[in-house]
Formats: sequence, C-alpha cells, structure tokens
Amino acid sequence: MNSLSQPLDFPRGPNMKNRFMLAPMTNTQSHADGCLSDEEYQWLTMRAQGGFGLTMTCAAHVQAIGQGFPGQLGIFSDHHIPGLTKLADGIRREQSLAIVQLHHAGMRSPMDLIGTQPVCPSDDSETGARALSTDEVQELIGDFITAASRADRAGFDGVEIHGAHGYILTQFLSPKFNRRSDKFGGSLVNRTAILTDIIDGIRQQCRSEFIVGVRLSPERYGLNTAEILQLSQNLLHDPRLDFLDVSLWDFRKEPEDPAFQGKTLMSLFTNLSRSDVRLGAAGGIRTPDDARQALHQGLDWIMLGKAAILHHDFPSQCLTNPNFSPVQTPVTESYLKSEGLSQKFIDYMRKWPDFVQP
Repeated sequence: MNSLSQPLDFPRGPNMKNRFMLAPMTNTQSHADGCLSDEEYQWLTMRAQGGFGLTMTCAAHVQAIGQGFPGQLGIFSDHHIPGLTKLADGIRREQSLAIVQLHHAGMRSPMDLIGTQPVCPSDDSETGARALSTDEVQELIGDFITAASRADRAGFDGVEIHGAHGYILTQFLSPKFNRRSDKFGGSLVNRTAILTDIIDGIRQQCRSEFIVGVRLSPERYGLNTAEILQLSQNLLHDPRLDFLDVSLWDFRKEPEDPAFQGKTLMSLFTNLSRSDVRLGAAGGIRTPDDARQALHQGLDWIMLGKAAILHHDFPSQCLTNPNFSPVQTPVTESYLKSEGLSQKFIDYMRKWPDFVQP
C-alpha cells in the first residue's frame, strides 16, 4: 500500500514529494479585478510551507462573466499574470507543486456580481441564465485553453479543469441542464466534447511537461452517476491527462443512486482500471487516520480542505508526529488568523455550521 510520505510521479512534470494535495477552496480574498492579493498569497504559500506536496489555487475564472463569488482569483486577462507569477514562485520555492484550478460558474454566476445575464448550455428559467450559441461555446473552450497558457507562462506546474460542483462544465455534462441539439448536446460523447476539446487545446498550447488534471462530481447537480463513472474510466486511460480528482463530500458515504448502494461512493472509482493517470479524492478527510484510510482504500493521493484551513502544516504534523490530533471546531477568529486566514476568509467560513466561534 502507498504511504502518505511516499513521493508520487505523474505522466508529466515533477513529482509530488508526498501524497497531500491542498484542495481548491473558495476564500474571497482576491481583489475585485481578479488580481492576487497579499492575503491570498499568504494563505496559499503558508500551506506550501506546511508540507503540502501540491498546492492548488481556488477556482480561477477564465472569463469575466464566469465569476462565481466575490474576491475570486482571475485568470481571464494578461493583467493577472504578474500576481500569478509571484504566487507560482512562492509555492514552488517550498518544493510544492503549483497548480491553478480553471473555472467558469456558468448559470451559478450571480447576475449582480457579473453585471449581465449568466450563461448556461441551455436556457434555465430558475437562474435566468441564457443558452450559449455554438460560437460562444467555441469561444469558451478557447478561453479555458488561453487561461491554461497564462498559468504556464506564469510558471505553474499545471492546471486542474473544474468539471465539478454544478459549474459550467458540470452543466454541459448534465442531461438535465444540457438540452442542446448541436454537437455539444445529446449523447454523453457530445456532452463531454467541451471537456475533451479543452484538454486537446491545452496539450497543443502548453509545454510538454505541463500537468493537466480534471475534477469531477459523481452525483447531484443533475448528473448521472453511471455516466460519470463511464467518463472517469475513459479519463483514467486518457494519455493526454495526468490526474483525476473526484469530489465526494465524504469519502465514507454511499452513493445516492440506489443502483450503486451497498458500497462506498469512493470505491466505485478506486475499482476502475487506470493506466498512468493518477486518482485522488476529497471529502471529509479531517484527521491523520482519515488520510491513511482514504489512501489505503486505493487512492494515489488525498486532498484536504477544512483540515488544511485549521492546520497549515497538517502534512508536516501528520508525517512527523504520530500523536498529532487536529484542533476541534468551532475555533476562534484569532486562531484562524494565526493560520493565515484574512478577515474576509474568516467571514466566509462563518457560512459553515459550527466552524467559527460566534
């Protein structure tokens, strides 16, 4: 079995020094124009200093109209490159791989934030989003690819394409939200075409050693679990790809689909065959024992979210201190500030029940 301290190699790019990845987490700390702030730089580089083998940014939007939350990191303009370069340098200086997550919120872009009607694969009456034209889909594909090129130019080791959590690529994958009649709708192959075209373009425009990963959700958001498993199986054998990241919410949970119950949702993915594409997951990994259990159940690496908020040095603590016991929530504002969170991030975390003390 793999151990948390064991290095991990990818088909391309440098190795991870251990099996810990920092999850891409919303933190609302960037400037209004999408440029990197000192607060977000501190948050991320502290995690790199704390021993994470790979440090991933929050979701960085590839179009201005794809912004999903205030204070979101941007990668839709060359104006963002100086800050991204500083961030890549700061992360890599700590021997942590630097990865940007590429994102577009689609119909989940708040109209009052983006100043216009949000977009979606098909018209959506609930959110007021309008359907993209075929030409606009091609433009969106190009903007994902150009964003990856910016990450490459800024010195990042690679990118993760955000196809999870109900954002625009999930919306294309969903038969509920994608009711298109062109080449981007209908069959699963057509609904995944936007993702495969993005991967193709990144491979053509970025250097040969540039790491490319994909994040998927296996259920909710109008998705069909059987289809996501089929897509995942294809991706795990795709020579263009380096890793697949599955967002589970809880690595112990059973699937919501009755056809797959009786086993864990994670096991549906760890039991898939794979070539050299690495498989990891996030979801409820809060303690060293959780981390070991998740890895030993067949993952190549584990991803930490809340655990990394509470301990910037969770990997270092876990690997060097056999008695490491994470702090229990709720925690104080002063504690979170000592862990590198700004007031904006702390205020955002108050949305999570029982995380920050009143």
